[in-house]
Amino acid sequence: MKKRLGVNIDHVATLRNARGEKHPDPYTVALDVLKAGADSITVHLREDRRHINDMDLKILSSDKSIPINLEIASDLKIVKIALKNKLSFICLVPENRNEITTEGGLNLKKNKNKIKKILEIFNRNNVRTSLFINPSLQDIKLSKILGSKCIEIHTG
Repeated sequence: MKKRLGVNIDHVATLRNARGEKHPDPYTVALDVLKAGADSITVHLREDRRHINDMDLKILSSDKSIPINLEIASDLKIVKIALKNKLSFICLVPENRNEITTEGGLNLKKNKNKIKKILEIFNRNNVRTSLFINPSLQDIKLSKILGSKCIEIHTG
């Protein structure tokens, strides 16, 4: 099995946003990361857009040479944006307004109906969707029951 490297470029956008300027540019950094040997990039379109914004996602996803793993909350508005940008890889992650980075896995029990509905939407649209889960056998089994074909395990 070939090992693959994905690089998260969210904080490139964080720095740009903090400066209130157009640089550093996430698109340029994505190209540089791939040129340096990464297999894909990861971006998280947060509900509050504190990192990557809608225009960043549009620009990145319009370049089909960039393999993108999009992280999103279990939010139907964000799901529509993901579908509009025709992404092939999406990871559902929990989202807490006050966290700096994702602090744990999805609460599958509490949100199973919502997550199942979102997985059905993405599966119908041939989008490989993973769930970012806690490292428990119960969550692994529930992910499969909900229709996830892939998981990412939170390791702290």
